[in-house]
Amino acid sequence: MEVEAPFNLDVQTGLCLAFALSFMPIAYVLGQFLIPASHPRNRFLFFWHAYDALTHIFIEGSFLYECFFSFAPIAEIHNKAPYFSQFLNRPDRLYGAAYGTGPSARLWQEYAKADRRWAGADITVISLELLTVFIGGPLAIYICYLLFKSSNVGISAKARGSAKATLWFCSVMLATAELYGGFMTFAPEWLTGCSQLATEDPVYLWLYLFFFNTLWVFVPIWVLWEAGKELKDAFIGQEVLSSERKKI
Repeated sequence: MEVEAPFNLDVQTGLCLAFALSFMPIAYVLGQFLIPASHPRNRFLFFWHAYDALTHIFIEGSFLYECFFSFAPIAEIHNKAPYFSQFLNRPDRLYGAAYGTGPSARLWQEYAKADRRWAGADITVISLELLTVFIGGPLAIYICYLLFKSSNVGISAKARGSAKATLWFCSVMLATAELYGGFMTFAPEWLTGCSQLATEDPVYLWLYLFFFNTLWVFVPIWVLWEAGKELKDAFIGQEVLSSERKKI
């Protein structure tokens, strides 16, 4: 396995990290502005799904852009590993961020120091990211809208209840997809001895691989837990109401 150079915090690396983290304060401010303080859980859920949407659409969307539009002729590349050919039925080209020159290419070149698959056109990763960017991102935006609507005391209780039901249905869908996507991203590496992961450097291991990925494990698990409680309360409430009606 190729050993990566140790982490070096230069200007370009700092800008990449700043951009990757910049969506957190944006999502936080949106949540504070759009969700009333009387709904702290909804504020956090809004923050998370707004950050989720921004990350999927802009950061991971840029990964797909590099995979489809950044390439180099194989004839000019002496060492093809660890990047991949036979993408888009073009065996004469190598695709991926490794062959781009723009800011988004630099961003993924940086992350690829921890996980080499993101420098090239890994078919499994691209397939997952197509779902994440074009379904997961818009779904997260829709959940933010439902959180805003279900927290709005200016609309009828029936409308808020309908929004809340749809909210938790969609939240379960997205949280399950996030967990599945994370498993399918890293399970192949676990089963092959992490051949493409740089686990020797603590920054690559704990910041790039652990922090930036386990956010999409811990928070979706919590979302599923909260959805389970909402479902339980709804069924209990319905059963109590049915019992009271029968007594009348």
